[in-house]
Amino acid sequence: MTAEAVYASPVDVDTHGAYTIDRRPGDTRPLYRFEGRITDDGSTPFAPEAGRYHLYAGWFCPWAQRTTITLELAGLAEVVSVSYVDGQRDGRGWAFRATNGPDPVNGFLLLRQAYEATEPGFDGHVSVPTLWDRATGQVVSNQFRTIGIDLATRFGSLAAPRVATYPADLAGQIEALDAWIGPAVNQGVHAAARPDPDGAAPRRALLEAFEQLDARLADQLYLLGDRLTEADVRLFVTLVRFDVGPNASRSISPGLATYPNLWDYARHLFTIPAFRATTRFETFSLPGAPRPDWDATSTRGGDRRGSAGRGPDQLSVLPGRA
Repeated sequence: MTAEAVYASPVDVDTHGAYTIDRRPGDTRPLYRFEGRITDDGSTPFAPEAGRYHLYAGWFCPWAQRTTITLELAGLAEVVSVSYVDGQRDGRGWAFRATNGPDPVNGFLLLRQAYEATEPGFDGHVSVPTLWDRATGQVVSNQFRTIGIDLATRFGSLAAPRVATYPADLAGQIEALDAWIGPAVNQGVHAAARPDPDGAAPRRALLEAFEQLDARLADQLYLLGDRLTEADVRLFVTLVRFDVGPNASRSISPGLATYPNLWDYARHLFTIPAFRATTRFETFSLPGAPRPDWDATSTRGGDRRGSAGRGPDQLSVLPGRA
């Protein structure tokens, strides 16, 4: 294969149109159509094996970053490989270009090719993250939520000591938080930036959520006490984008620093290598957006850490599966 053939051609909306998701009336198929799960009991075709799976991600995408943070915290950098699509797309969907390198697994030019290899004639949403199975040559899943859970819980026997981000005893609380934070913050943040009257209700819900989160974090290190979990991963990816994306013009609020505990918490998370290494501000910041000082020292510590008193290099590292 020549060097020229490794990459997709440049984005060309005039030729290929803008990316759209065509949903026919009455089509009840899920938007994220591939829903395979990694299991170690033979209940699915996808067993946890080192080197078998590849994660297609996007630096720009909060949903993809949730999975790459979890992968790092779970100690899976040598178990599940990762590559990144280009941050721009036309009607062909996400593509592999020189900005982030070629597809190292299949040599695809377009992520769509992975979907069509799995479902010939695929006509649905091409998204990141996408989990690919080398063994069967197909997409396992493009469900960001369950990809993250499986990375956190199914590879314990193969991973180096890791942070248990989805422990069984906290799974219910993690999902209860997500039932609130998901709609109000993760999904609601862009709607909150819309001009009135469309943005009024989601903006109110978002700011109320920020106030409650700020109060919650006044006397605890993480959302669920002194244990870093998937709940923190899910919230962080929205917080880190807030002031350079939806709130770049400060149309929602004066900034995340308006909420001192929430802002301190977010900066504390950013000191943890898995969070910092998977964040590239330039891939999701709007042009000219002022960037807050994410390297400002976090004051989270002391009694707020509870009896553990642990910093980012002393997190709960547990062998085996959560």
